[in-house]
Amino acid sequence: MAEFSRIIMMFFFLQGSCLSKGAFAQKSQDEVHRPQIHFSPATNWINDPNGMVYHNGIYHLFYQHHPYSAVWGPMHWGHATSSDLVHWKREPIAIFPDSLGTIFSGSAVVDKNNTSGFGKKGQQPLVAIFTHHDEKAEKAGSNDFQNQSLAYSLDNGKTWIKYNGNPVLKSPGIRDFRDPKVMWHEPSKKWIMTLAVVDRIFFYSSPDLKVWVKESEFGENAGAHGGVWECPDLFSLEHNDKPIWVLIVNLNPGGPNKGSATQYFLGDFDGTKFSPHSTKTKWLDYGPDEYAGITWSNTGKRKIFLGWMSNWMYANQVPTQTWRNATTIPRELRLVVAGKEMLVASKPVAELSKIQSKPIIAKNISVSKTVDITKRTGKLKLPCRINLALEKTKDFSLVIANDAGEEIVIGYDKKQNQYFIDRVKSGKTDFHKDFAALHVAPRFTENEKMNVSLIMDVSSVELFADEGLTVMTSVFFPNKPYYKMDIQSAEGAVIKKLEFIRLSSIWK
Repeated sequence: MAEFSRIIMMFFFLQGSCLSKGAFAQKSQDEVHRPQIHFSPATNWINDPNGMVYHNGIYHLFYQHHPYSAVWGPMHWGHATSSDLVHWKREPIAIFPDSLGTIFSGSAVVDKNNTSGFGKKGQQPLVAIFTHHDEKAEKAGSNDFQNQSLAYSLDNGKTWIKYNGNPVLKSPGIRDFRDPKVMWHEPSKKWIMTLAVVDRIFFYSSPDLKVWVKESEFGENAGAHGGVWECPDLFSLEHNDKPIWVLIVNLNPGGPNKGSATQYFLGDFDGTKFSPHSTKTKWLDYGPDEYAGITWSNTGKRKIFLGWMSNWMYANQVPTQTWRNATTIPRELRLVVAGKEMLVASKPVAELSKIQSKPIIAKNISVSKTVDITKRTGKLKLPCRINLALEKTKDFSLVIANDAGEEIVIGYDKKQNQYFIDRVKSGKTDFHKDFAALHVAPRFTENEKMNVSLIMDVSSVELFADEGLTVMTSVFFPNKPYYKMDIQSAEGAVIKKLEFIRLSSIWK
């Protein structure tokens, strides 16, 4: 019976996957609000990025996926691949639910030394580490329904074999016990698992990915605790030739602009314990629509981050039809000292240049109240990239609008020393009471010069200010495409340089 159910599920998946081929696929990709430069599944639901690993020239993106509905449901690992972090190929579902449960979030590694023994004839296996979520046990009132399991691939991630010794790490009777992020710690010659456990992080170690020993805990009195901790990540970034360890912890709810968000800590890690330099709350993205973000493994010193572009407050209600939600633009992370504080800064990956047109450049734009920028750049067409540079810090607002009176307003408030994205009048907003709002983020540098880069898709904007010290992500759903662009400044501002860059669809 189980095999029959699996065949039926595969039939419906293959029906849906036909959308990724031919004219029908393009019709789907041209749907209203469908992202053109961000990854989204051909059909149905997506949430957390999972199992992100780079191997043999290919970036693998796995993700939480419900292939039979556009709202959250029994989780599978969807799969996509890319050679450049920009153009994505939608692949068949990688890992299906089984008798141990549905397939919740996790990670994947290249087992270069074949510590697991899964490799055959000198092969380096890819190993996925994920949470098995037993819905039956949860409904029965059990507290040990989330356990960690393995699957491995010997064909570069095309097919996956579940380990017959699953689960490899059983819950000690804690309800929220999930989202394993695994890495190889070279100094101690062992695998480290960073696991989200209710309101803190548990660290485990293993010599072979199969047998795990608890090493330590972190987070009871650190950072934000407005909701449950989820989707952690642990890695190092270099600063002045010294490794600084970064611990990412996603939080829902309790974000800086309500709902879900990504916080981080900087510190030291010795293979056993994470020691923070500060327990102060720091956010990787202040916008309402970046969550569950983690980094690709096996990319060397380069750390590339990807988040889910939505918010659990309204993710199931956003006004799309055949699919729901998408991922952010991949972002490269680095450490920057701003004043006396060390921060993680983000910037869009350089590979984005592959879809950029030649910039239209306007210089020394004097803004007194309102200036119509499209007179210099031509009619706005999304997706696009807009880069602004100011010699002196001033109030300004960039108003992106249509002729239906809908607009998204992005700018800087000098008095409050904060950037903002205002989507109160952005279009469809009535699907959730908290969607229509003004969202804000602090400015961290005292440099008088200011730069802002906006990556705009047909239904989203990602703001990177001051070389990525302040980042905000926001989705929006206009009833008609935006095509007008004004800059406003009540106190008067001079835009030293504005670059308008059209971006080609990654699907065409």
